[in-house]
Amino acid sequence: MSAALAIPAAKLALGAAVNLASGIAGAFDAKAAKAKKTADEFETVFLENFTNSIMNSSETEGPLGENGTGGGVYRSMLTQEYARSLQKAGGLGLSDQILRDLIQVQAKATATAKTTATATTGGGGNAG
Repeated sequence: MSAALAIPAAKLALGAAVNLASGIAGAFDAKAAKAKKTADEFETVFLENFTNSIMNSSETEGPLGENGTGGGVYRSMLTQEYARSLQKAGGLGLSDQILRDLIQVQAKATATAKTTATATTGGGGNAG
């Protein structure tokens, strides 16, 4: 191969390698982003239940009380917004622990699936 063709070929190969690496990294980033979103949503649900129990423990009159029209619906929506706001502001730190646990569970599930696939296909044995 001449030098005039070697440089463009090398650039092409390098570009393909970079695209492949970024595609793989993007797949891992997508899984991590999905796990983070799930952890954040779980923490939001926890905070919603927590704020709901606080709101229900106090006896209030007016727009947050149960005596008005739609008071329960309004209170429910308010506790949802409180929970979302608390989670966006940093929450209680539960989502970080949940994310670590999700990653561990996924890693164990992947390892189990690989072990099961190897065992069922008879991988690793000699054919001869």
